[in-house]
Order: sequence, then structure tokens, then C-alpha cells
Amino acid sequence: MNLSMKWLRDYVDINVPIKEYCHVLTMSGSKVESYTQEGKNIENVVVGKILSVVPHENSDHLVVCQVDVGKDAPIQIVTGASNVNAGDIVPVALDGSTLPNGVKIKKGKLRGVASNGMLCSLGELGLDKRDFPYAIEDGIFIMQEDCKIGQDIQSAIGLDDVSVEFEITSNRPDCLSVIGLARETAASYGIPLNVKAPEYKGVDGNISDMLKVDIHNTEKCQRYCAGIVKNVKIEPSPRWLRERLRASGIRPINNFVDITNYVMLEYGQPMHAFDLRYVEGAHINVRNAVKGEKIMTLDGVERELDESMLVIADEKKPVAVAGIMGGEYSGIMEDTTTVVFESAYFEPTQVRRTSKALRLKSDASARYEKGVDRLISMTCLKRAFELVELLGAGEVLNTVIDCDYTDKTPATVDFDSKWINDFLGTDIPEENMKEYLSRLGFEVKGGKVIAPSFRIDIECKADIAEEVARIYGYNEIPSTDFRGVARAEYTEEQKFIRSLRNTAVSLGGYEIATYSFVSPKYFDKIKLPENSSLRNTVKIMNPLGEDTSVMRTTSLPSVLDVLSFNYNNRNEKACLFEISKEYLPVSEEKPYINGDTLANSGEKKHKYEYSLPEEPQTLVIGMYGGDSDFYVLKGMIEQIFSEMHIEGVEYARAEDCDEFDEKSAFHPGRSAVALKDGKALGIFGEIHPDVQENYGIGTKTYAAKLKIDELMKASCSEIKYSPLPKFPAATRDLSLIVDDEVPVAELEKAIRKAVGKILEKVTLFDVYKGKQIADGKKSVSYSITMRSHEGTLTDEQADSAVKKALKALSAIGAELRA
Repeated sequence: MNLSMKWLRDYVDINVPIKEYCHVLTMSGSKVESYTQEGKNIENVVVGKILSVVPHENSDHLVVCQVDVGKDAPIQIVTGASNVNAGDIVPVALDGSTLPNGVKIKKGKLRGVASNGMLCSLGELGLDKRDFPYAIEDGIFIMQEDCKIGQDIQSAIGLDDVSVEFEITSNRPDCLSVIGLARETAASYGIPLNVKAPEYKGVDGNISDMLKVDIHNTEKCQRYCAGIVKNVKIEPSPRWLRERLRASGIRPINNFVDITNYVMLEYGQPMHAFDLRYVEGAHINVRNAVKGEKIMTLDGVERELDESMLVIADEKKPVAVAGIMGGEYSGIMEDTTTVVFESAYFEPTQVRRTSKALRLKSDASARYEKGVDRLISMTCLKRAFELVELLGAGEVLNTVIDCDYTDKTPATVDFDSKWINDFLGTDIPEENMKEYLSRLGFEVKGGKVIAPSFRIDIECKADIAEEVARIYGYNEIPSTDFRGVARAEYTEEQKFIRSLRNTAVSLGGYEIATYSFVSPKYFDKIKLPENSSLRNTVKIMNPLGEDTSVMRTTSLPSVLDVLSFNYNNRNEKACLFEISKEYLPVSEEKPYINGDTLANSGEKKHKYEYSLPEEPQTLVIGMYGGDSDFYVLKGMIEQIFSEMHIEGVEYARAEDCDEFDEKSAFHPGRSAVALKDGKALGIFGEIHPDVQENYGIGTKTYAAKLKIDELMKASCSEIKYSPLPKFPAATRDLSLIVDDEVPVAELEKAIRKAVGKILEKVTLFDVYKGKQIADGKKSVSYSITMRSHEGTLTDEQADSAVKKALKALSAIGAELRA
């Protein structure tokens, strides 16, 4: 936001050095980025009067001028301009002067005749015809201003204003206006703020005979004010108005367009002006666009709309994109005779979404997106009428249309001076606090602080404390040591996750972190069933786009995305893992209030009451290439269980378990679930070929998902003492032939049950299918370790235990391989 210091002085009586002003405003919370004087690059250029013009003796296209520049004697200047005459008032660059383009002027000779300066055009002063409409662009600037001969050109044509650039944060849209910054200035210096209510006379007439307005979506447009100006005269704005616009970074166009821009800069309320001739049926409809509807906007681009966008339309077509930009064919023309002024409140979110979708930004959209004062639409319309009458630009109808659906309940917060002092570490008297708040437009009444309508950021007591602190002065708050002793300790969950992470890294995994915001199409790649509960997601209210519009309910696709990225960038192998949250919607109400006591401006206006999702954490592992296969992944998982002190884990076919909807992503015959006491800990296996193809991975891929909350429940964190064994172990290897569909977990279970308490460990060390093995069969090899705590096992005891195991195995179709 660029603030003209001349304009600022309309509202506050302040005359301090510019550096001091910038420092004071910055320290009170309105950060100044920089300041500049418009004509700072123009040096030693003055107002001159041409006394005589004679032809150059050695040139037929040059003339020699005698120019009065306020010195004892006139100076001689040679020029090639054809539009200069005796008596003209012109800008004169004297010997040693500097122009905005960096050119330095020095006296010299042109075709043998001395020239002691240069007569300047608009362009040479960094200006154009929009700044001075009466001037010509390709000749010397013949001035019509009332100024003194020899006067510095900066003050003569209004280039002596200082413009201050403020960095306005998104929570303070009220400061995107001259009045808003004037209020901050008055509060910072403790001086009065002088803002008068706009007044206009108007002419008799009933606007309803000339115009009708209907709002069809009162959520997106809560207020729409319209007024009419008849018998308008389209012409350049007066110099004072043009100068203020230029100092604020906006080029003048014509009086009516300039009025809308002037009011926007002054109050922060965007406005628009329509030519009533081009409003079909003299009927304005504020409605959602029809899908496929098109509009040619003022920037000359035809844009296609959809039903989510709000438009201002007549009876046949859109004439403006609400809150962003008007249509090219309904704007103000040179022959316009009747103008409709619009001053409205459009809901910020819909303006931002439409602006992003159309890739169309404007000064109006920048303000609407942040939020404007919903109660000043009519005030700004009246200000526009006041300016029309001041400029003599037309006849203002004295009746207006005001469609108002705004909630006028002010935001209120508890006022507690003791709490504020405790919060800030200060000892500010209560009366001083009230005075600071009053400067900023707040009212303290009945133990409550009533926020002004332009302060949309006020929600809780901390916000009030901030207002007090910045006017009191941050530098005045004494520095104090931290009070109390805060000890930071890891929770049991944090310790568990740290250990889990370290284990995954030690097993060769590389940790990744992915976004929790995903696309609704995120689930299609893993073939998730349409009726899966995982497709019931938490929707984002204001997403950046469709690709980030919902919260993920499973992290598996995120890891597969990263594996795909690695594979397609020719990474030959990868082993990745992510510890992340999933977001599962809940049905029961869980009221949540953000902050201590929020402002209550209407029912649930500033209270965020909604059901928070459950946020279970998961460990997802993904790998491909190298020696990756099902059993390598299973070995990693078993090692994780061992490190996390999880014992007695059993395995079952994934297709027989309904705990994980993600099983659709896995190969049905090459995936399993891990169970502890009937509770599912996780799922793992080979990724389904179709899913691999969806992700563009051209090699076998393996993944696992483990539920961290179930791992914690299954973990035995107690440290148990176990003495070193006194007696040696006996080992036997078994190679079995079994039907391909028999899971190895079932074989292991049979061995454990048959061998009994002398069994110390069963280790699967080989699974083979191929030559010498019949079709539909597989060879499975185990190493069995046995040990007795009562004495050394004899060969007979060990062999007897193995025979029992073989007998149990034969019952499920397993035979000893020859």
C-alpha cells in the first residue's frame, strides 16, 4: 500500500520528518518498507517562460529561444520542437540538471549556436498524457499550471509528494486504505483523526424507475448498493485528484474511473462503474455463473466461467466478475451519459477462488480476498456521489438501492486489564488501556471490548493485548527473565516413534515426508473399493486446488508416489519409509474452540465448532530393485517387531482379513497381515501388478503399512532378566514339500505346537519353486533350535521332537523333501 503524505494530511494534522514518521509507524505495528519522493530523480529543472523564438541560422528545423528562468538575465536554449511560441510556460532543464532517465544536461553548442539548457517534454520528466491530458506527447510540455517563473518543477506540477510504502499483512486489510493508515497514524501519535461523513445534494428522481437489483446468492454477496448519475461529462480528472492517484501508484483514466479508484484507495472499498446503456433490461442480477458462460473482461481477455463463480449480470449476460473485474463492453465510454455506481460486499473466499481459477488479479480482488468492512458500502457510494458533484461531472440521483443481508452484530471480547498486564509483563493502568483502544476505534463497555467493523481480525483477549502493547510501545515493555521451570520430556509415544524410526533407518530405509493434503483421485491408483470407508475424507474448506482438497485417510499411495518418482528418475533401487498421520472423519461431535475466549459476532460467527478427525499414525515402508522380495520385507518387519519388543506375532493371508481396505493395492497371493492376539498390526506384501502400472513402476514393488498405536499396545516395554543358557542347543533343519497355497505361518504354527516348550526358535531360511518341485508345490526349509533348561538334550530327544513336528506337518499336507 502506497500512502501519499499530502493525502494523509487531509485526516491528521502531522508534519514530522519522514524518517521519524516511518519509524513510529513501524514500531506501532504498521511496517514501512520504503519511502520515495515522486520527482526525486529530477534535479535542477525549473519553470521557464519563453520570451522569444527565432529560426536557427544554420538549420531549418531548429529554433533559438530566449527563456526567462527567474534569474537576472534570460538564458538561450536551442530546440527542435515545433510547438513552442513566445509566452509559453515550459519546464527548463538547466546546465548540470538530471532527468529521470539518468540523462545529465550540459550547456554546449548546436550547429554553432550556444544552448544553455533544454526544454522538456512529458516523457523526459517521466510523465505521460494521462498525467496532464491537455499536453501533447511528441512535443515540449506547455504548462497550464499557476506557478512562478524559476519555481522548482517538482513543486510546480505536484512531483514533491512523498509516497510511503507499507507492508500490509493479511490480517489487517483495513490498512489497505488512506483512512485506515490515517487512523494508525493518529493512534500512534495520540492526535485527532478527522474523517467527515460524505454529503451530497442530489437531484430528484426515483431510482427504481431506472434500475432493478436482485441478489440470488446472499452468502457470496451480502450487500449490494447501487446509485445512478445522469447527464455525465466524461473528461480528465482535476490535477489534485490525478496527483493523488499517481502518488498511490495508479494511473488516471477519466473522471468516473478515477473516482472509483479514489474511493477504493481512501476507504479500502472497491467500486465499479457501469454504463447503464449496456445493462440489458436495466436489471442487475448478482448470481452464480452458468457453466460455459463467457465474458470479455476489461483487460481484453475472453474468459470462460463455471457455476462456482459469482457474476454481476443483466438480463442476458454477465457484465462483471464479482469483486474482480468488469466487462469490457459495459465500462465507461467517452459518450457515456448515465452511470451506475456499484459498492458491494463480496465474500472473500469466493473472490479468491474465482481469481485463482481465472488467473485474474486486480486491486479490487486483492482487497476483497483479505476482507473489507462489510458496513461501509453505502458510505463509499455516498463518497463517490460527493466527488461527482465536487468535480461537476453529472447529476446524482438522490435515491439509491441498498440490498443488505449483512450481520451487523459487532465482535466482542472480554476486557480484563489484569490479564492483559500479566500477559504482557507490564503495569499499564486500566484507563490508559481504554484510551489506547479508543484511539483505534474500539469501545470498552460493560466489561467487554467491542471491535469496530473494519477489524475483522479480532477474536480473543490476546488480540486486545496486542492492540494495547503496540500503542503503549513495544520498546516500553521491560525485558524480564523467564519465570518458572519448564522441563521438556519425550512422551512414551514420542520415545516409541523415535525408536521405530531409528530401527527403520538401521534396516536400510530412507525416511521421506509427504503432504497430508491430497486429491480425491488419490485413492483410485490403489484400486480402493468405491464403498471403502477410506474414501470418506475430511474436506479442506479453502483448498489451493483440487489436488490438495482433502486430507488423506491412508499414507500408502503417498509412498508409492515417491517410489514412482525415484523409479522414473532411473534410481535402480529404493527402500523408503514414512511415519505419518492419517485423518479419519468421526461421527460424534467434538466441539473445539481455538483460543481462550473467542469474539462472538453472531451465532457461531467466530467459534470453530466441529468434529476433529482421528489422527492415527502409521509406518509405511516401500521398496523395489536390488534384493527386494516378499521375504526381505517380512524380515524387516520381524526385525522391527523384535526391536520394539513385540512377541507372539502370527501371520495370515491378507485376502482373508477385512481390517485393511488397502489390501486392494496388494497381490492377493503374495501379501499377508501381521496379528497379535487377534489384533491386526499391519499389512505387507507385493504390490498388485495393476497398481504398479498405475504408478508407472516397471519392476516388482513391495510395501508394508504398520499401525503405530497397535504396535505400542502389543509392545512389552518391561525389561526381563534372562540368564545365559547353561546347556547347549540342538539344531535340526527340515526341508518340506507342501502345496503352494499353504501359508508358511501355518507350518510354523504346527512346528511350535508339536515341539513344545523345548523349542527356542524356528527360522525360515528358504522357499523354492522350480526344477525338481512339482507344479502347484513349493519347498520350504526351516532351521529348528531346541534347548532344555534341565539338561543337555540327547540326539534321541531332539529326533523325537522332530518326528512329532513331522507328524503334525503331515496333517496339513507337508512331507519331508527327499
